[in-house]
Amino acid sequence: MSQSVDGASAPAETSLPSSPFRARVQALLPELVEIRRDLHRNPELGRQEVRTTELLKARLEQAGLEPWVLPGGTGLICDLVPQDAADAPLLAFRADIDALPIDDAKPDTVPYRSTVPGRAHACGHDLHTSIVLGLGLLLAEELREGRLGRPVRLIFQHAEEVMPGGALDVIAAGGMERVERIFAVHCDPKVDVGRIGLKVGAITSACDRLEIHLDGPGGHTARPHLTTDLVGAVAGAAVELPGLLARRMDPRWGVSLVWGRIAAGSAANVIPQRAELEGTVRCLELPGWREAPGAIEELVGQVAETYRAKWVLDYHRGVPPVVNEAVSVGMLSDAMDRCFGPGQVEGTEQSLGGEDFSWYLEQAPGALARLGVRGPDESGSRDLHQGTFDADEGAIGVALELFTSLVLG
Repeated sequence: MSQSVDGASAPAETSLPSSPFRARVQALLPELVEIRRDLHRNPELGRQEVRTTELLKARLEQAGLEPWVLPGGTGLICDLVPQDAADAPLLAFRADIDALPIDDAKPDTVPYRSTVPGRAHACGHDLHTSIVLGLGLLLAEELREGRLGRPVRLIFQHAEEVMPGGALDVIAAGGMERVERIFAVHCDPKVDVGRIGLKVGAITSACDRLEIHLDGPGGHTARPHLTTDLVGAVAGAAVELPGLLARRMDPRWGVSLVWGRIAAGSAANVIPQRAELEGTVRCLELPGWREAPGAIEELVGQVAETYRAKWVLDYHRGVPPVVNEAVSVGMLSDAMDRCFGPGQVEGTEQSLGGEDFSWYLEQAPGALARLGVRGPDESGSRDLHQGTFDADEGAIGVALELFTSLVLG
């Protein structure tokens, strides 16, 4: 990789295979970098992405396209359909557009640092958005010139960080109708810029949230036998349920129940009337995600009955695992080889994080790639969901060329 004038890494042209669209990608890159920085300076949370949506809509319309905003007012879809392929299946590309509710901890000297307190693009969604926007701008020219051979759908999705995710809104609005295959990238600060990470099968995990509410008549700690010892009950549930669940589920599914909050009582000599327990359930495989709610409900009932406690389980579905289809992974790998030569694709581990791209893969085959954003001068990596996160902007050009190759071959 070499350094471009704006500091982002750029491919070393002489060492790469020839590409019929690389010059156009590079010509678009300065504008896309500036759009990325504008989004980074002005982050918006899930279902609040009004400015972001308006910016994208205006730029796509300027390119002669006809995007439509989703019913909730944030997020949009844009189709590029050749006249002779109006009924053909769509190849879809998704970008998530929302930010995180954390402070931007980059130095004040960074010119594109967030200007909104408590809001930051600390997961790379601003890059994802710029990449798919760039794809739309490049393909708009192909469409005008009659060179676009198949229809393409661009999905700029809101609320990825809000479980169960804005992907469900897109699907409900018809966003996956006629989609034959769908692709996305996600920034990975552990992968060098110019490279991607791929994995066939589950590349992320399912993530659900649960709350257990225990109730009893309360009483004095001198007479625990006359009431329901809710502190003992909630402590017993916290200790017993993860182990019981592990024995109930197939260990190959990788089901994990971990608590994050426990609350009971306010005085040393008073048995409380209410106790609460909150945690998350993560699953590596789809069968475990599908069976976990029923198994947990049954086990909570058994444990609560042991302690004579009344109980309510609030189980909040999050997202299933992102399960990459083998053919789609092969298409990404082949496209990387065409664009950048062999050796730029690496294997990647399954993440325990959740990602609502999984909902699209319940509707059509596809794949999510880990996009390298670690610059050549970085020895470590700045992790996702941290205020210090940043990315080498050369990754925008890499992903745009990759996606363009998937469409144009």
